[in-house]
Amino acid sequence: KRRIAVRKRAGSLPGVFWLGGFNSDMKGTKAQALDDWAVAQRRAYVRFDYSGHGESSGSFADGTIGQWHEESLKVFDAFCEGPQVVVGSSMGGYLALLLLRDLMATAPDEARRIAGLVLIAPAWDMSELMWSRFPESVRREIMTTGIYLRPSKYGDGPYPITRKLIEDGRRHLIGSAPFNPGCPVRILHGLLDPDVPWE
Repeated sequence: KRRIAVRKRAGSLPGVFWLGGFNSDMKGTKAQALDDWAVAQRRAYVRFDYSGHGESSGSFADGTIGQWHEESLKVFDAFCEGPQVVVGSSMGGYLALLLLRDLMATAPDEARRIAGLVLIAPAWDMSELMWSRFPESVRREIMTTGIYLRPSKYGDGPYPITRKLIEDGRRHLIGSAPFNPGCPVRILHGLLDPDVPWE
């Protein structure tokens, strides 16, 4: 059973629901800056760690897009009250889109609680983006051994990229099936981003 660490701050609405990036946790600089802003604005704010991240249980290498998406849905349902602006960074931007798309299909009233999306360098279809940029030798390593330790520029050691992550990601693609989010969307994206091309 997974234990998911959540921090909830009461305040005015619409609240803010933070979805962090791949191998980032809720104590990261962007999540903390948003918390500082929420305090100053007396704004409701919910953030959490996906399984295998930060204070939550589990191994990072066992995680998949589907699993982290499911956790996002459960935290949204259990902790976010009233209208929400969902803010997602990198993989969190991808999960924000999956959250909205899933709710629009299965719980339209819940989907209408999402008043807007703020996406910071959103890495939708992230696992497929990584796969497309890997050389053939890395793809072969993932398919034969089940894992590739991808070097990190952030000084926190290599990131395990697993075959399970890649294959599960293909069940959650957005680029092949665009949709109308039905709410305002703002995208913040640096033109020099080495991991998620702005194009």
